[in-house]
Amino acid sequence: MSQTRTHRLAAAVALSASVALLATACTGTDSTGTDQSANGKDVTITFWHGWSQDNETKAIDANIAAFEQLHPNIHVKVVANISDDKSEQALRAGGPNAPDVVSSFTTDNVGKFCDSKIWVDLNPLLKQDGIDPTATFPAQMLKYSQFEGDQCSLPLLGDAYGLYYNKKAFAAAGITAPPRTLSEFDADAVKLTIPSGDSYQQLGFMPDYHGYESAPAHYLGQWGTSYFGPDGKANLATDPTVADMLGWQRGLVNKLGGYDKLEKFRTTFGDEYSAKNPFETGQVAMAIDGEWRTQSIADDNASLDWATAPFPVPDAQAATYGRGYLTGTIIGIARTSQKQAAAWQLVKYLTTDTDAVVNFANAIHNVPSTIAALNSPKLTSDPNFKTFLDVARNPNSSTTPASINGGAYQVSLQNFAYDVESGKQTDLAGGLAATDKEIDAAVAQAK
Repeated sequence: MSQTRTHRLAAAVALSASVALLATACTGTDSTGTDQSANGKDVTITFWHGWSQDNETKAIDANIAAFEQLHPNIHVKVVANISDDKSEQALRAGGPNAPDVVSSFTTDNVGKFCDSKIWVDLNPLLKQDGIDPTATFPAQMLKYSQFEGDQCSLPLLGDAYGLYYNKKAFAAAGITAPPRTLSEFDADAVKLTIPSGDSYQQLGFMPDYHGYESAPAHYLGQWGTSYFGPDGKANLATDPTVADMLGWQRGLVNKLGGYDKLEKFRTTFGDEYSAKNPFETGQVAMAIDGEWRTQSIADDNASLDWATAPFPVPDAQAATYGRGYLTGTIIGIARTSQKQAAAWQLVKYLTTDTDAVVNFANAIHNVPSTIAALNSPKLTSDPNFKTFLDVARNPNSSTTPASINGGAYQVSLQNFAYDVESGKQTDLAGGLAATDKEIDAAVAQAK
């Protein structure tokens, strides 16, 4: 699992201390004119999610069973393996077959969910139940689950990015510790690279943006890039971190043999989510990846001696070492739901109950999404997984902001980055200014 989102517009919603009033004003009504879950009567709600693997669906089902024990009048019908497109179509259509609670792997879509109002603003419900989101969720996870003041979703486990490295390859190259700065990282990547004709016996690191998880947004997490200015306009050209990252990546491409040679080697890689992943096979000695890879390596019985560390940071920001890029899964309540009081009880349980969050994180090997769960003694964590928990806790870690048109701005930046790394584009300042204009035009059109 891995993904992102964004938007602006703070909606003022009148609050009521009474659950009955909340049921009619905030939570919708059923065919009888009231939300029957608000008065303790039996109700069945539908929960759509995207998880599909056995361990994932079993973990969800276990949490649902625990929830139903706590709320015997609320019954949950769970539907797995649902894409954002399918849930969005169902929510826009409404009707009895639409879900009440929905989750998404794609934080990039939060802006659309909030702006279109197909997911309800949870701020009134959080306030009603005395939940302070800033004291409950890590700051960046909270950031990627809201848009312009509208908290239309909450975090439901997270993903953190870090460095994976081959300990045997490090020892053979005389490297005694993982790099902390990008200059150290570049030097290590060169030392770890073993050429073989016009290819490689071993590549220190695959920097290309088409590589697995080496996307511009993941790199820029090490710089803390803002993407947009206070006026809401794209600021890629005026934020020096973007040009800095592009220049660093292009420089590393050249140090490791050039774009054409690297791209040719990349075509030999196996599937990212298999035992043929190039880090697992030893084709690359270092990789940027998420916490889920720790369990994948164990499941694949990969024959390598490996470890994890935070991904290096720019030399000028050496004091922020330990940071990383964060994203994750989000969950919300459908605007069309006629049972929003019950739906809120489920969302609240899955996202704020410490044991529920910890149990889910332990089961599917993702990062917990509450501050309490991150610090729970019940959280299983070996040293390699602890790297990602520390990244999630780090106040310098960052995410990509939500936008009204989803991740379109990231696509614009990525397309420009492809041209830079391949040498087609050499004018960073001019190209980034043009990319800003493209992004602003697309946002304006979406509004």
